[in-house]
Amino acid sequence: MSSPKKKRKKKTPFGGALGLSIYFLVIVAAAWFLNSFVITRDVVSGNSMYDTLNDGDILMVDLVSYRFSSPKRFDIVVFPSPFEKNVNIVKRVIGLPNETVMIGDDGAVIVNGRMIKDRYGTEVILDPGLAGGDGITLGSDEYFVLGDNRNDSLDSRSYEIGNVKRKKIKGKAFVVIWPFKNFGKVTAK
Repeated sequence: MSSPKKKRKKKTPFGGALGLSIYFLVIVAAAWFLNSFVITRDVVSGNSMYDTLNDGDILMVDLVSYRFSSPKRFDIVVFPSPFEKNVNIVKRVIGLPNETVMIGDDGAVIVNGRMIKDRYGTEVILDPGLAGGDGITLGSDEYFVLGDNRNDSLDSRSYEIGNVKRKKIKGKAFVVIWPFKNFGKVTAK
């Protein structure tokens, strides 16, 4: 008995190219989705977060967590610059919604009448800005942010930045990926 011959499908150059094109498009779409909705990278510009972050550090930013929870005190957040399009600002959350933040004459950061134990600021704050006097009371959707390099930071103490609305916060910085010598989880040094 002879076995029936199986018909072989002819491979066409068009079919291979089409399959490869579809594969490439799926990869590009997945990368775009991840970068737009899950995780993205950002570059630190300036020394306002020194010595936790350095000028030129490349960060990975979690874009998902704050869709399910709110920023917490001392999180490092990313939000759009009011000065430049497509540029983000990186700062540390100090004051939460409905809290009153005040910076005393001695440079201490006081939230709701209690001095916070802030191990991130490396020096005494010389200019309390908007948080001087009686301080600033945040709205139900506002956050007070400071740079870790308190005397070289444009942050919530200034009219230019002010309180940051919740809807403006894009995500939470969680790891430095470059330069490699700074690689690791974003924490105070």
